Amino acid sequence: MKSNVVFAVAVFSLALAVSSHAADADKPLYPNYPSETPTTFTPVTDSWDYISRDVMIPMRDGVKLHTIILVPKGATHAGMLLTRTPYDAKELTTHTHSGHLGPMLQGYDNATDVILEDGYIRVVQDVRGKYGSEGDYIMNRPLSGPQNPTPVDDATDTYDTIDWLVKNIPESNGKVGTIGISYDGFEPLMALVNPHPALKVSVPMNPMVDGWMGDDWFHNGAFRQNNASYILEQVGSRDNTIKWWSSYHDDYDQYLSAGSAGELGRQHGLTQIGFWNKILAHPTYDAFWSDQAVDKILSKQPLKVPVMLVHSLWDAEDSYGAIAVYNAIKPKDTTGEMVKLVLGPWYHGQGIDEGSALGNIRFGFDTSRFWRKLVLRPFLAQYLKDGAPAANISPVTAFQTGSNEWQRLKSWPVSCEKGCAHKARALYLQPGNKLGWDVPAKGEAFTEYVSDPARPVPFRARPVQPVGYASGQTWAQWLTDDQREASGRTDVITFTSPVLTESMTISGQPVVHLVASTSGTDSDWVVKLIDVYPDEYYQQPEMGGYQLAVGMDILRGRYREGFVTPKPIKANVPLAYEFKLPANNHVFLPGHRLMVQVQSSWFPLYDRNPQTFVPSIFEAKPADYTKATQRVYHSGKNASYIELPVAE
Repeated sequence: MKSNVVFAVAVFSLALAVSSHAADADKPLYPNYPSETPTTFTPVTDSWDYISRDVMIPMRDGVKLHTIILVPKGATHAGMLLTRTPYDAKELTTHTHSGHLGPMLQGYDNATDVILEDGYIRVVQDVRGKYGSEGDYIMNRPLSGPQNPTPVDDATDTYDTIDWLVKNIPESNGKVGTIGISYDGFEPLMALVNPHPALKVSVPMNPMVDGWMGDDWFHNGAFRQNNASYILEQVGSRDNTIKWWSSYHDDYDQYLSAGSAGELGRQHGLTQIGFWNKILAHPTYDAFWSDQAVDKILSKQPLKVPVMLVHSLWDAEDSYGAIAVYNAIKPKDTTGEMVKLVLGPWYHGQGIDEGSALGNIRFGFDTSRFWRKLVLRPFLAQYLKDGAPAANISPVTAFQTGSNEWQRLKSWPVSCEKGCAHKARALYLQPGNKLGWDVPAKGEAFTEYVSDPARPVPFRARPVQPVGYASGQTWAQWLTDDQREASGRTDVITFTSPVLTESMTISGQPVVHLVASTSGTDSDWVVKLIDVYPDEYYQQPEMGGYQLAVGMDILRGRYREGFVTPKPIKANVPLAYEFKLPANNHVFLPGHRLMVQVQSSWFPLYDRNPQTFVPSIFEAKPADYTKATQRVYHSGKNASYIELPVAE
């Protein structure tokens, strides 16, 4: 009995102790010291010259898209200029922290000077699945249909966004224009599919249009493997925080050490990314690619919205898109006022940058400012500003390189007036490494070289920099690099014309007609059309003997007979290969020469062809890569030539 009493007392004492401890725990250990950070901070913006609104706009399926709206203070009945982007709307509208709209936008890629001068309301939106927007991200999300089983796409998202804007921005006049470069240039094209009635104008600059035929992912079947880093960073995370890594200073070494592009992807974890796996699964031009080709899509759409397509003559990323869309929709322009084309002497997106030079090439004035001020500004104003006059814009505004002059043209390619002829002329590759207008009837039947995948031809001087636009990177200008680096190699053959005694102008797309053979069963063919400067050039001495490429491209030989079904090449048999070079508007001046270079690799811009036919080059094994003897023919019925669009 005594033990029970003792136990009860002990339990009671413990309970008191616990209770006392709990009470002490409610007391702060230290004196109260309130936070200096307010629960919500409200900026004082009385002195700012704009109003910033950060909103989430609902789409028809309930997903909300993050949108930044910048309204000039005092704006009334102002037009709205919309850019939809996968590159972070908040970052792109906050170049620096300022109470002035100009510094906030300066450095962004969509004509800040025009936006400020004409008082537009600026709208920038994260596309579905990127940065602040909800939903799932799909690279260049296809239209709802065979490649997209959902009812939403970039066209419907643009429609829903515009519908919200015209109903919720009281300072606007209800008129909306779309503008953007590259991926952001793809978006204004999507806006043309079942467009909202308030969409009054579209300006796609250097747009992504057909990723297989000649824009970002392939060119005529050859894979642009140095975009692997972009794919990883763009699709690997919502906010691009996952970064590409490399243990090499020279990209040439990095890609060569990996072997195939497929193996490169595995080494970097790209097989976790849906878009990369789609590329691996669709190496040919099948329905996956052709269903998404924007030029084909728009060729079937009614033309309801005025469009200004902007093309750069030295675009290292999207050299195909703008011209392809122009060819697709221009026939629908019955008035001649709905479709405008601009060809500038620029790199990818340089139309909104300083434009007096590109690499080593000088133009004598700011060509980009000229276009923005005298072409883009009045064109936008006509459709977005109340009471603005009709813009006096020619159907085609083209910069002619060589003469370095802007031209007002009626059509593209150039259609000459009375007394002028525009015709295709065959420039023949001739024996003795010569070029000429006559069909070569005598001399050696071919010129040969050995292509070794173990020593592929660099696409520019080494060390090869990665793709990028950061300070110190020169990716943007590589198409204007001096091609002497290649012409000195034994696996690159050159053909050169006599010195010109009078100028020669080309306007259009040159067409390669190559007759060649390989000792392998697959091969790539790279052809370059080059303007060779005089050996001494007093206007700019460092340009003496410079080899300026005015048009270059590649064809993967397995697609010689068609892009849908790859076929082995019959070894050691001369076969015909035909493909177009990018658009030119160039004058070869007196004292200059023409040159054509032919080679079978362009590395690491494009993955190496093993020169042995395999079902998928992405999965080529080390043993598949073999040397091949390449022959380029230049006599009789096997004469190779480039069809030049010569204006006389």
